[in-house]
Amino acid sequence: MAQSMRTSRKVFLALIAVTLVTLLMYYGADRRWTGSRFDLGPCFRRAAGPKAKRTNVAFLKTHKTAGSTVQNILFRFAERNGLSVALPKQRYCHTFNYPKAFSAHWVHPHTLPANIISNHMRFNGAEVRRLMPADARYVTILREPAAMFESLFGYYGQHAQAFRSVPGGSLDVFLEHPLRYYRPQDKRSNFARNTLTHDLGGDKDRPATDAAYARSFTAQVERVFSLVMIAEYFDQSLVLLRHLLSWDLDDLVYVKLNMRVASSKRRLTPDLADKIRRWNWIDAHLYDHFNASLWRRLSALGSACVEREVRLLRAAQEKLLRSCFGGRRPLPSLAGKIQNKDLRPWQPNAKVGILGYNLPANLSGGLSSSTQDLCLKLIMPEIQYTKILLRSQSLRYCQNHQHCSPTSLSVQ
Repeated sequence: MAQSMRTSRKVFLALIAVTLVTLLMYYGADRRWTGSRFDLGPCFRRAAGPKAKRTNVAFLKTHKTAGSTVQNILFRFAERNGLSVALPKQRYCHTFNYPKAFSAHWVHPHTLPANIISNHMRFNGAEVRRLMPADARYVTILREPAAMFESLFGYYGQHAQAFRSVPGGSLDVFLEHPLRYYRPQDKRSNFARNTLTHDLGGDKDRPATDAAYARSFTAQVERVFSLVMIAEYFDQSLVLLRHLLSWDLDDLVYVKLNMRVASSKRRLTPDLADKIRRWNWIDAHLYDHFNASLWRRLSALGSACVEREVRLLRAAQEKLLRSCFGGRRPLPSLAGKIQNKDLRPWQPNAKVGILGYNLPANLSGGLSSSTQDLCLKLIMPEIQYTKILLRSQSLRYCQNHQHCSPTSLSVQ
């Protein structure tokens, strides 16, 4: 009798083992990187449930806020799911005629009707609504204004008239008397004061005494945007984005893009940071409001749920990056050292180096063609990716329309 019970137990355990292996093989083949079909806990079920993924997204890509990384996530999601991304006409390169207020007339007709829009624009709600489906979710991202302005000053130091005219290109000198150098009508003045406010469609030059304007404009932004991400809490913001759109974790894996070399970054003293916030006072108001709002939403979701999803997201990224980069994390490289020209980021000036990535020469070994493409697109800069998307969507458009010539582009 005892022998029979031991035999039955062994058979039962063997059946469990076989079942587990089968499940792992099945789900592992379908969700190679994240295992996102496994049980992620009650917060996942409460937030996502059986809902279909939302595919209509209007993302306002603000400047120097990690917006390029969010845009890359959206581009890859669109490609995987056969969606259309509204892209600029060729004469506007990779922006919608920025810094002018957005017009739907600047969208390339071969990229319509659109599911997603994410290239740089100055937001114009009425025109974006003309373009996007009624159920589109509106998302943007903000960054702490002092850190953001330091980045803008370095990145656009040779392009914005207000910055070029400062003796020695000194941030300290500019902030001592900013109105000596800043004029609203000057070229690229949008990078020299309240850039977040300008990108969101507001008036960057309201006097600091007009506190009512900052409050009313913030309320307007809150009415339009379903989610305002915060760059300093990027992964936590992605958790909220995932819940907003009912996406999977593997839809959100990323690598940081458009980063400056460390030597071009300036460490800010508290005094300098305070001067920047006072100069960019509307941006500071926006950031403080939406940073607090972000943490209220995260608290409502539950800290344990958020921490769990952040851990799972980072584990998924680690797996993907190690697969793409030969078992190790990618090391950022200067543009001149990147062999594939499609992966070289734009360089704003000689003083500020923007980093990109090299893929291993033997990437094809052991990886499927779809995974190789994923690895390539994961680290592709905005300008090149925009051109590739425009070309592919133009080909698709012309397959369904007579008397149509596909857009011809060279990716530089």
